[in-house]
Amino acid sequence: MMDNFDFEDNYFPSMDELLVRYEKIRNGEPLQYLEEEDYLNLIEYFDDNENVDNAVEAIGIGLSYFPFSSALLIKKADFEIAEKKYLKALRTLELSEIYNRNDINLYILKIDAYLALRDFEKANAAFNEAVSMFEGEEAIDLLLELTDLYDDYDEFDKVFDSLKLVLKLDPQNQEALYKICFWTEFLGRNEESIRIHEQIIDQYPYNEIAWFNLAAAYQGLKLYEKAIDKYLYAIAINDKFDYAYRNLGDAYMRLRKYKQAIEVLEKLLELSRSEDVIHEAIGYCYHKLENYDKARMHYVEALNLNPDDTKLSYKIALTYMNERQWHKAEKAMENAIGAKKIFPEMHLAMGECKFQLGAYIDAIHHFGIVVKSRPKNAGAWEALIRSLYFSNNLEEAIVQSENAFEFTDGKHLFLYYKAFALFAMGKQKEAACCLEMALSKDPKAFKKIVDINPLLLQNSAIIELLSRYPVSKKNTRKRN
Repeated sequence: MMDNFDFEDNYFPSMDELLVRYEKIRNGEPLQYLEEEDYLNLIEYFDDNENVDNAVEAIGIGLSYFPFSSALLIKKADFEIAEKKYLKALRTLELSEIYNRNDINLYILKIDAYLALRDFEKANAAFNEAVSMFEGEEAIDLLLELTDLYDDYDEFDKVFDSLKLVLKLDPQNQEALYKICFWTEFLGRNEESIRIHEQIIDQYPYNEIAWFNLAAAYQGLKLYEKAIDKYLYAIAINDKFDYAYRNLGDAYMRLRKYKQAIEVLEKLLELSRSEDVIHEAIGYCYHKLENYDKARMHYVEALNLNPDDTKLSYKIALTYMNERQWHKAEKAMENAIGAKKIFPEMHLAMGECKFQLGAYIDAIHHFGIVVKSRPKNAGAWEALIRSLYFSNNLEEAIVQSENAFEFTDGKHLFLYYKAFALFAMGKQKEAACCLEMALSKDPKAFKKIVDINPLLLQNSAIIELLSRYPVSKKNTRKRN
C-alpha cells in the first residue's frame, strides 16, 4: 500500500523554498514554475512583513501565469484600494467577477471602494447583492466583515443593520450579540434593540447575553426598573456575569437605591479584579447614605488603584467636610490641588476649608479663582463675598457684590450682601436704601444672609424695614 502513495502530489514547499523558486522566476531562469496557491502564499507573506512593493510585484507575476485567477485579481484590487485607486480597483473586481462570483472578498472590496468614493447607492446595491448571494455561515462571515468595514467609514447605522441581519440568521451568535449592545447605546436604537432581543429570548430563553442586551436597551431609555428586572434574569442564568452586575449597580444608583447598589457592586468585586471605578461607585453610594467613613475607605482604595485621578482626593475631602473635620479635609484638598488636573469645584472646596479654619485671605484666593472661571456661579460669589466680609475687607465686599449682581443677571441676594457690608462700614443711610431695595424685590432672601451678622437684627433701621417687608412666606401671603 505504501508503494502506491504519491509523495510528489502531497508535497508542500516551505516558504524558504518558495522564495528561492520565486526569485529564479523573477530573474527569468527557465523551467521554473509556481502554482497559483504558491503565489497567494507569497503575497500574504510579503504583506504580513509590510513589503508592499514585493507583494504587488508578486501579484503581477502571478497574473502573467494565471490571468484568469479570480483570487489573484481580488488581491490586486485589495492593494489598489489601499493605494486609493478606487476606480481601478473596481475595474479589476469586474474582471474577477467574470471568473468567480462566489468569493466573499469580491463583495467586501466592492463595497469598500464604493464607500470610499461616497457612492452610497452603489455600495448599498453591492450590499444587497452580497446578502442574496450567500447563506448560512458564509453569509454570517460576510456580514461580520462588513460591520468592521462600515465602522471604518463611519456608516454606523449600516453596522447596526448588518449585526441585525446576523442575528436573524443566527440568534445566538455571540460576536453579533456583544457588538450590537455597544452600537445600540452608541446610536440610541434602544426600541429596536428591545424588539430584536425579545424575539431572541422567545426562541432561546436561557441566553444570558440576550437578556443583558435587553436590559441595557431599557437602561438606555432610562427605564431602570425594567432594566433591573432583565439584568436579574441574566444573573439568574449566569451568576458570574460580571458585566450584568456592573450595569445592575448603575441602574440601582440611578434609582437612588444605594444599599442594593452596594450589594451588587460588592458582588462584582468578588467576581472580577478590583477596579478604581467600582470602588468609587461604592464610595459614592455610602456617601449618599451619609456613611462617610465607609465612603472614604472606598475612595481611598480607588485612589490607590488610580493615583492620577485628582477627583478622588476631592471626594475624600468632601467626606471630611461633611463631618466638619476641616483640617483633614484641607489636607485631602491639598493633594487634589497639587495635581495637574484641577477643577473649579476643588477650589470651591478648598476655599470652604480655609474659610472654616479662619484663613480668610486664602479662602478669598480660592473663591476668586472659581468666580473667574464660572462668573455665573452664584454660590461661588456668595462664598467670596462672605470671606471678604469676615476678613473685614468691606470695600472689596461691596465691589464684588456689585459684580456678582451683574454677572448673575440681577440676583437680589447680592443687594443684601452689599447692604450688610455698608452697615458694617457705618454707612447707615446708604445701607438702608440698599436693604430696602433688596427687601422690595425679594424679602424671603433676607433669611439666607442674616447669619453673617445676626447682631444687625438689633439695628432699629433694619427692624423698621423688616416690619414693612415681612420675610416669612406666611406673612407675605397675608400681605398679598
